[in-house]
Amino acid sequence: MRPRQWVKNGAVLAALVFARQGDRVASLLRALAALALFSLLVSAVYLFNDLLDRERDRLHPTKRFRPIAAGTVSPALAGTVACLLAAVSLGLSFWLAPRFGIVALAYLLLQIAYSLWLKNLVLLDVFTIAAGFVLRVVAGAVVIAVPISNWLYLCTLLLALFLACAKRRAELLGVGEGDPAQQRRSLAHYSIDLLDQMLAILAACTILAYALYTLSSETQAKFGTDALKYTIPFVIFGIFRYLYLVHQRNQGESPEKVLLTDAPLLIDIAAFLSVVLWVLY
Repeated sequence: MRPRQWVKNGAVLAALVFARQGDRVASLLRALAALALFSLLVSAVYLFNDLLDRERDRLHPTKRFRPIAAGTVSPALAGTVACLLAAVSLGLSFWLAPRFGIVALAYLLLQIAYSLWLKNLVLLDVFTIAAGFVLRVVAGAVVIAVPISNWLYLCTLLLALFLACAKRRAELLGVGEGDPAQQRRSLAHYSIDLLDQMLAILAACTILAYALYTLSSETQAKFGTDALKYTIPFVIFGIFRYLYLVHQRNQGESPEKVLLTDAPLLIDIAAFLSVVLWVLY
């Protein structure tokens, strides 16, 4: 079920924070419920994906230790739990808010398509990963019934593409002298040079998009201040730090592991959130 990866579902709370609904108890409780339901849903997806990939995972230096690939959890048990988690999370999602349920269902269908087909298609694989993050943000907005900012959509898309390309780069390096297609078919169509160019473009675009968001007259009018610009250095440092970890330490295959274990990045994120909360609240 990979509970460590639930940290990525924090994107569900983005709309709550930037719509300044975090100090409203009803909105906060609905957003936290949405976060919990999405965590159950993504766990169902992880189980389904591991079931499909168990033979391929056994050839991977680290993925071979996953319970299904290692044989410590039976396929029958994993499949049963996956179906149960999907049914419960979707049912409760529609009960919480019909529009939120629709987004959760769209996410599930997208991830099934990714596991069965899209992950093998070059470029479409990283766009599908990014779409999953965008749907998380959309889910967080619809569950508390606030408009979805174009800036939030753009920044989420660019950052998610950046993380997805970093993941592919780490996977490609992890193959070593082996055949990339044995781990993932789409890897055979990537190269380190291509991914480095994509990372450079996405890093620049992410920083620029966020900076323009903080400095736009629309944002300043909405919040009644231009102080959000003080968060720009933290965003730049975070992107640069992640690039450093990707290039110098070959990290990036597991973004949630980097976010939970790299002290400078954790401090930077904490400082960023502190300034955001100070400015907005």
